[in-house]
Amino acid sequence: MVDKSQQGDLKVSHAMVLAAGLGTRMRPLTLLKPKPLVEVGGSTLLDHAVDGLVTAGVSHVAINVHYLAQQIEDHVASRGDITVSISDERAELLDSGGGVKQAVEDFPDHPCFILNADSFWCDGKQQSLPAMAGMWDDQAMDMVLLLARHEDAVGFDGKGDFHMADGGQLTRRGDADSAEFVYAGAILARPALFASEPAKVFSLNKLFDAAIAEGRLFGCVLDGLWLHVGTPEAIGESEAAMTEFGSLPAPIA
Repeated sequence: MVDKSQQGDLKVSHAMVLAAGLGTRMRPLTLLKPKPLVEVGGSTLLDHAVDGLVTAGVSHVAINVHYLAQQIEDHVASRGDITVSISDERAELLDSGGGVKQAVEDFPDHPCFILNADSFWCDGKQQSLPAMAGMWDDQAMDMVLLLARHEDAVGFDGKGDFHMADGGQLTRRGDADSAEFVYAGAILARPALFASEPAKVFSLNKLFDAAIAEGRLFGCVLDGLWLHVGTPEAIGESEAAMTEFGSLPAPIA
């Protein structure tokens, strides 16, 4: 159970965006550009992520790169609203956990956001990143994951990822036919959690499972619309959902 007296107004200054994937399912759009630079709703996937961080008050973001890396570096060079550092994985992909470990090694030991660049969300009344920071309890938590309910997920047809207890603790779907919540691609965690992992190349799932075993993985449920943009066809589906949600103006007839 989370001790609410330990929760407060956590200010998150640093973040990391995972942008080193190959984007093979997004071909042919990714033959000449990296997936994070594919546009949905008038902005690139990467800018959707970074814009959300800026709105949440983050001042520094690290972005890992591999495929067509120079395009990403050139794209973010023009941003004047946030300090950007590049974590270079051109020589070797480090998987999701290893990518974060390298990118945040110089971060202060203070909770930071970690975002995927292949999905994003439209907030409703509650802003998701501040909500995650607002529930942080240093004594009880290793990670907080942003979660979406199936009915709020666009472009996702899986069985779900996590069950949530009354206190917010998460467990895996396991052998169940389905789980209520889908991982929505955003994490709040301390950089030291990654530094303590001896492996260089590893998945985030390794740390998720370790936190579950200790009862220290928690969830924050999205109030809004989660958009998983995995294929070219998903772009139109996402833009239609954004228009219906009110995040995009309706097309002029």
